[in-house]
Amino acid sequence: MTTTVDFLEMQAFIAVVTEGSFTAAAERLETDKARVSRIVRRMEEKLGARLLNRSTRHLSVTEVGRDYFERASSILAAAEAAESAVAQRTQEPKGRLKITAGAEFGTMRVDGWIAAFLHKWPKVTVEAEYTNRLVDIIHEGVDVAIRIGPLQDSELSARRLGELTYGLYASPEYLRGAARVLTVEDLKRHDLIMHAPRGRPGWTLVNGEEAEKVWQAPRCALNNTVAAMNLALSGLGIVQLPRYMAERHVAEGGLAVVLPGWARIPVPIHAVFASTRYMDPKVRGFVDLCRDHFTSDVQGSG
Repeated sequence: MTTTVDFLEMQAFIAVVTEGSFTAAAERLETDKARVSRIVRRMEEKLGARLLNRSTRHLSVTEVGRDYFERASSILAAAEAAESAVAQRTQEPKGRLKITAGAEFGTMRVDGWIAAFLHKWPKVTVEAEYTNRLVDIIHEGVDVAIRIGPLQDSELSARRLGELTYGLYASPEYLRGAARVLTVEDLKRHDLIMHAPRGRPGWTLVNGEEAEKVWQAPRCALNNTVAAMNLALSGLGIVQLPRYMAERHVAEGGLAVVLPGWARIPVPIHAVFASTRYMDPKVRGFVDLCRDHFTSDVQGSG
């Protein structure tokens, strides 16, 4: 029965071929020349083939040896990659984690995720920037960006956290003094508060397979969803909000749902990070935590 060559023997042979001599290979492996020579000779006996041609002044690789070298190198690389992957998952997160997120979502949700992460991993420090500009995470040294909306094509990696779902809301005070809202067409007779970050207010509402557009001029257009919600709470009209943002006010009676089932198409949210073969433990840990918390904090809402 053939005896299998082990990883240490492969490493010794690869070192000899790479370094070009037994002496250099021994230095690389921090052992002695005679031991490396014995290991390679034992490999040849196990395999039943000559891997190296030896002389007093010259060392060359046989054709069989060259084929074995290429295959052994691939095997060792795969083994090292597997060990590295395990290490990345089991190492304790530590060091500085730099995060960016949108101003509103960051304040209302990512804050809580950061707090949970810091409580869980005391050796981590966090630097967070909440901004609505598109941060270049590579050039600005950002580890994780929480991004809302479709992703642009890039070389970055991303993990989908979930999606934001929306609804239409107004204060009970406003609805008591206004016409009933039974259809999307009825919205034309109402004051609307619209989130319009680029100055182009308008809604495209869907309900199952149905879709309707609302293009009328709003009573107020703003570039901030929290501000739009606050105006709706004050009784100034109907607003479209992410459900996670409105749910507390609905529960407390400050807002009521208008046209249940009608809202914009859900918007995806991703955690984006540099494209690397193995993620740093603190990056992996934070992304995993975001995914877990998103399910309960956002998708489980409303």
